[in-house]
Amino acid sequence: MRRLWPLLTTLAIVAGAFVMLVPFAWMLSTSLKPSTALLVLPPRFVPEEPTVEAYRSVAASFPLLRVFFNSAVVALATTAGQLVVASLSGYAFARFTFRGRDTLFYGYLATLMVPFAVTITPLFIIVRTFGWTNGYLGLIVPAMFTAFGTFLMRQFFLTVPRELEEAATLDGAGTLATFVRVILPISGPAFATLGIFAFMASWNNFLWPLLIVSDRQFMTLPLALATLQGIYPGQTQWNLVMAGTVVSVVPMIVVFLLAQRWVIEGVTTSGLKG
Repeated sequence: MRRLWPLLTTLAIVAGAFVMLVPFAWMLSTSLKPSTALLVLPPRFVPEEPTVEAYRSVAASFPLLRVFFNSAVVALATTAGQLVVASLSGYAFARFTFRGRDTLFYGYLATLMVPFAVTITPLFIIVRTFGWTNGYLGLIVPAMFTAFGTFLMRQFFLTVPRELEEAATLDGAGTLATFVRVILPISGPAFATLGIFAFMASWNNFLWPLLIVSDRQFMTLPLALATLQGIYPGQTQWNLVMAGTVVSVVPMIVVFLLAQRWVIEGVTTSGLKG
């Protein structure tokens, strides 16, 4: 039985991977089908006459390059902001000692249990008061602050040996110099993990841009994809929707593959100590 266990484990992993990949394969297949082949029964996985007409129609439905640029700017700026804010706050909670530190941290962490629908109205009022609607600031700044990012970075910093910081202090380095020169260079796995999560959340965000953006000039990709769906049942051209979805998914897959090694290491390391 012990000899069969590795084989069974491998088969289970392969089966799980197959189940996860089938929807992506079907999405790509549907995006390459002409409109006349969408309702063919029985459904055909491989299109008989593959075409890229759906991608041309998507590009003609809205300014694809501008929308892609908006999503890229918002996602990259949000990710960079989260990395800066979460690393500083996480380091403070992990290393600084002050009255009420744990209470403040757990209170901040408890905000993860508050649904976004509860905070969306006051957040919208604040953003409108600052005049950030219909602009990049309204899309970027509120998403830079996240309790999850602070928690993730704190958990990672708790695993860093204090001897490294003590050695830097003996060499005359201050707190900021120690953080920048000693802590940050070894924080690649945690930064990669948080960066992937932040990028994916921002890239797929639909509700918040829908509320504060009414100018097509600042429309992001999820908003543009929503325009591909028909208002009434039966009007939706699913090959167009799937083509747009493929365009949306490809950047996330590329980013994840580039940082995959650090993501796995970061998730493992950040959960070692509470």
